[in-house]
Amino acid sequence: MDARRARSQARFASELDAYAHWFIAPDPSSGGHYLTLTLFVDCGNAVRVARDQTAEFLRGAGHEDVVDDARLIVSELVGNVVNHVVPERSLACPGSSRRVDVHFKVWPKWLFIGVADEDSSPPLLPLGDTFWPGLMEGLSEAVLPDSGRGLLIVQRLAAAVWWMPEDRGGKTVWCRLDLDAETRGQASC
Repeated sequence: MDARRARSQARFASELDAYAHWFIAPDPSSGGHYLTLTLFVDCGNAVRVARDQTAEFLRGAGHEDVVDDARLIVSELVGNVVNHVVPERSLACPGSSRRVDVHFKVWPKWLFIGVADEDSSPPLLPLGDTFWPGLMEGLSEAVLPDSGRGLLIVQRLAAAVWWMPEDRGGKTVWCRLDLDAETRGQASC
């Protein structure tokens, strides 16, 4: 019982450490890597550009091992903005394009990815599988949920997923990937 409690306390301390690193403002001397992309949804290839830039950034930062997961996460989150977001009136300008900002913060042990849009409506983060995984193989796609699949994929790949409203309006959906080999396989939502 003591070993399990010690593991639980160590995991809790790790989660607090990750939260503290996400929350503080980036310091260029900290050894981290940072990037913010601003894309316009109406350009027609925003998802592809975001996915490609994700790969380039992570390869340049020396994190080749998480490129595939990060590309899929960014594809799903930017795709949600392209397909579902309706900008708030206070943020929309007639004749202008909808924008999406993709933020990357790489610290020694974590990769934080944030996708910001112009809609303050909270995302519908799925609570879990609708069906037991063993039953899903025999089910037709017609009975599977129509929405939330992308965010479910993001939750499965990331160690944590959350969202925050922005002061000016809109929101940012954040996720965290653990870069530390010890905590990599211990993803939780």
